[in-house]
This record gives sequence, structure tokens and C-alpha cells, in this order.
Amino acid sequence: MRAVGWAHSFPVAKGARAARAWTSEHLALLPWTADAPDTVHSVLLTVSELVTNAHLHASGTAYLVLTWDGSCLHVSVADPDPHLPKPREAGAGATSGRGLGIVDALADTWDVHACHRGKAVTACFRPPGGAAGHGDAAGHGDVG
Repeated sequence: MRAVGWAHSFPVAKGARAARAWTSEHLALLPWTADAPDTVHSVLLTVSELVTNAHLHASGTAYLVLTWDGSCLHVSVADPDPHLPKPREAGAGATSGRGLGIVDALADTWDVHACHRGKAVTACFRPPGGAAGHGDAAGHGDVG
């Protein structure tokens, strides 16, 4: 089985909206997304949260990678800030601090790890009913 994937960088000027639009276009290429609107919505909200966090806390470009391995859609956002984020409790009136809590609630699993010159946060989403098709997604090749 071949993994299918896409990668794109989003400078602060492009923002999370561009990342959501790009992700939506690529999700449409996967055979299971038409039957899983809740999962697609969760993926798009997660992309928005992770790209926004990268822009706010790393003050730079967010690097978004989507990888479908036949059972899980991996959504990874990397940035140049080496400080690993931790979920925190946001106060009732706080206007930030809920991003990782949202990711935790939406994703099947997620993790954060240091990588060359920064960190990456990766969330995994499994379609309802298990692996739902893993063709080569409209002729697209391996991750890259």
C-alpha cells in the first residue's frame, strides 16, 4: 500500500483560511471523505487551530502536511519554534489557550515532537467504520 500525501507552507500573511481551503481541496481527493462530513469538519477545524497556533506562537511560516496511509489521515503542522506546546486550562474570559484542547477533542490521537529546527504537532483522524478505501487518490503519488 502506498501512502498518499501533500505538503504546503503557509506564511503568516496567508493565514489559517488559506490552509483550510487547501486542505479541503485535498480531502476531496480521498474516497471516504464524501461519506464522513463530521470527520472532514474536524480535520478542517484542527488545521485552523494548528496553523493559527504556529503563526501566533512561532511568529513564522506553518508547514502543513496531510498524509493518508489507508487507515488514518495524519495532519501535521510544523513550525520553527523549538518550545513544545502543552494543553492548558483557559479561564472563562480568556480569548486564547483552547487550541490543543480542541485538537484533543476532535482527533483520534495527537502528539507533539521536536524536529529539525522546531517542532511538529500531528493529529490522526480515522474515518467512521475504519479504513475506507486507499487508492492512489486521483492519480496522486507518494508523500512529497
